[in-house]
Amino acid sequence: MQQLYMIPDRNKIAESLQLAEDYHAAFEYNDFFNPMVLEDKKKTDELISFYCKQPHDRSKDTMHGAFLDITIHSEDPLIRQASELRIRQSMEIARAMELRGVVFHTGRLHGFRDKTYIENWLKVNEEFFREILQRYPKQQIFMENMFDEAPDILAQLAERFCDEPRFGVCLDYAHAALTNISGEDWIKTLARYTRHMHINDNDTINDLHQEVGTGQIDWRLFDSGVRRYGVDATVLVEMKDLERQRRSMEYLKKNALYPFAENIG
Repeated sequence: MQQLYMIPDRNKIAESLQLAEDYHAAFEYNDFFNPMVLEDKKKTDELISFYCKQPHDRSKDTMHGAFLDITIHSEDPLIRQASELRIRQSMEIARAMELRGVVFHTGRLHGFRDKTYIENWLKVNEEFFREILQRYPKQQIFMENMFDEAPDILAQLAERFCDEPRFGVCLDYAHAALTNISGEDWIKTLARYTRHMHINDNDTINDLHQEVGTGQIDWRLFDSGVRRYGVDATVLVEMKDLERQRRSMEYLKKNALYPFAENIG
């Protein structure tokens, strides 16, 4: 079974630790992408200290890096500078907490496929994240599809990093379900690059972060696609409420769905 992830609730940390133990889950921290947290060093340090004091092995843990308004490929130097700063702050937190890796979003304009724009996006992201990986040799980078309309451009970026095992795709299957591209095509296109996944349910129209099995996403098709194309990736059940996390994990386990299904690939 591949590693399962959950989002800890610091206000219910004992319950979070117990749930993680029950399902052998690692943590993905969602406390640090908020700009108001990153803007407050005292608050950031308090959060880092809090989590580092918990009786929990953080070596497999990940965190969600800054993503709100992050545009490192912007032609505006001020926007680019601010975006780069937030990403570096995210990486510093990951290093301080000795985490496995950090999830970032593509930050592309939805549906904008101008050739010059795409070429610039690819070039800037490759150059910047190569530098980040050199600066933070113990962390990995997972690039997540946000509201990307198709998987092809993210695949192009990932292909440029084929020589760098610490760069991979975070396939958010719930985001993929909001597009006109089938879930199977998302999995097929990104399979060889996918190192991490986010899953939750929705109505295939809005990004609702429902518990798995309560929306319109066909999880049997998800599981069969992962099997067919040999995806080997860790999986975050991406919702904050602990009870919904538990029900989601139990749904996956009861139905022998990835990552609980055996013999993947």
